[in-house]
Amino acid sequence: MAHNGHLNSLLGFMPRRNIFLPTLCIVLLIAVWTLRLPNSNSYPYPSVDWFESKSSSSSSSSSSSSSSPGSSSPEPLSEPLSKPLSDSSSFSPSSSSSSSSAPHPPTSQDQKPSKSSWKPPYLPSIPGNDVDLSQPDAPFVGWPLKRVCDEATWVEGLVYICDNNSGGIGNIRNYIQTCLRYALEAGATGLTIPKIRKRNEKDLADLFTDFLPFDYMFDEQHFRDAFNENCPQITLYNDVKDIPGVGESPKINSITPKDLGNREGCDPWDQNRHTDRFGLAFRRWLKNEKHGHKPTKEHPRLVRFNWGVLFDWQIYRDGPEMAATFGGILKLNDKFLQLGKKTLQKMHAFARADGAKDGAFVGIHLRTESDALGFWPHYDMQSEAYMEQARERGYQTAYLATGNLTEADKFIDAAIEMAQMKVVTKMDLLSDDDLDELEALSWDQQGLIDYVVLLGSEFFLGVQPSSFSVHVAMKRHLKTGGLYTRPYKTGTEGDGLSYIVGRYEKYWGSWLFLWDGMWP
Repeated sequence: MAHNGHLNSLLGFMPRRNIFLPTLCIVLLIAVWTLRLPNSNSYPYPSVDWFESKSSSSSSSSSSSSSSPGSSSPEPLSEPLSKPLSDSSSFSPSSSSSSSSAPHPPTSQDQKPSKSSWKPPYLPSIPGNDVDLSQPDAPFVGWPLKRVCDEATWVEGLVYICDNNSGGIGNIRNYIQTCLRYALEAGATGLTIPKIRKRNEKDLADLFTDFLPFDYMFDEQHFRDAFNENCPQITLYNDVKDIPGVGESPKINSITPKDLGNREGCDPWDQNRHTDRFGLAFRRWLKNEKHGHKPTKEHPRLVRFNWGVLFDWQIYRDGPEMAATFGGILKLNDKFLQLGKKTLQKMHAFARADGAKDGAFVGIHLRTESDALGFWPHYDMQSEAYMEQARERGYQTAYLATGNLTEADKFIDAAIEMAQMKVVTKMDLLSDDDLDELEALSWDQQGLIDYVVLLGSEFFLGVQPSSFSVHVAMKRHLKTGGLYTRPYKTGTEGDGLSYIVGRYEKYWGSWLFLWDGMWP
């Protein structure tokens, strides 16, 4: 009893059940766990392990990849590139030096420069991160695509046909990229060069006229180079008829990717929530004899998507590097880039003549053409919001992109009266041979000129849910973080580079899924 009394005097009152030892164990575990936590600087961000190739490809594919230009696994550079790359070729890190260290995170004293020149501080020196990805002619940074290809499970004789692409530049881009991304996940070893459906010039809502070649909008050689250098496991074919072994009347399987995963109660507009498992599910479907024969090099299987597979893929599932760079495979045809740059130069000159410092101007996308859907923001909502934003930001000069000439004139007059702002269009800026060249373009091709100018504006005003506006805002947003750009915060004041007018109450009803399923 004396002994027990001594313990009680040391520990105080103890209940019948002794909790001292369990409590002591818990305290010791917490102490050990706390001491074993690493210093935040011991794990440089991003981990170098992210760049190591983990290929499930065949040995023949690996040897082919290692012999292609720029195919070595990229490593962080010891110092940033001295200046951004300006040529249009694919960026290759093969000549870069490596380093095992990474810059420390910014301190609280780091200050953010003005919005027009700000670049994220202390980003690790990673191949391609000094490239301004927001430019329409930015060189292609290919190592994120190579990483996806190195991780793929390839199926000999599987060919994807990505030609069900229609609409304006925003939709067409994403139709093509969505099909390509699924093709990589499926393990397709063949692709046809994508085609584009031409819009009816007399009825803009009719998207399904002739099939036109890839260079109707894009640079085909750039596209080929991007795949040949970073994904040599894939063979590119000009047309279906050029695929060996298909015969004169090839059978093409038409599928919708979402059908290969349990959708449960998802909204039809929702992204595919099974993209991680799509490859496995698709290859199981491919093996099922009721869908067709086993693909081989001599007897290939052809796959085409049903129309409407557009904003399916959640782009950040592949990491920010792939999300930021995959759009670079679709570079504009050079003739559109050149005419767009001429228009941008003339716009800067116009703004300077109007007193704007450095030729700064606000770019505006007015989306009220005849094919606009009824629930989209109408002219009054767009124009009033645009005028208010321009006034608040002090802009006196604006570039207007629209295909509705009647409402363009209406907007130009209202801007002078309501915002004391001069507004011009591409038709106002170009003259002589340049104007003739512009007028010879189709309605959608003329939109490519607007696209180049809007990317070059100091600030952009667009409308949700126009895929054109959303794409321009997302492309411009790449200025904020390069390869590691975080998603644009939709429905907010924006990123200091763009402001998008619209309704944001409903994720599907307001088409907010565009922001999660569109590559910039």
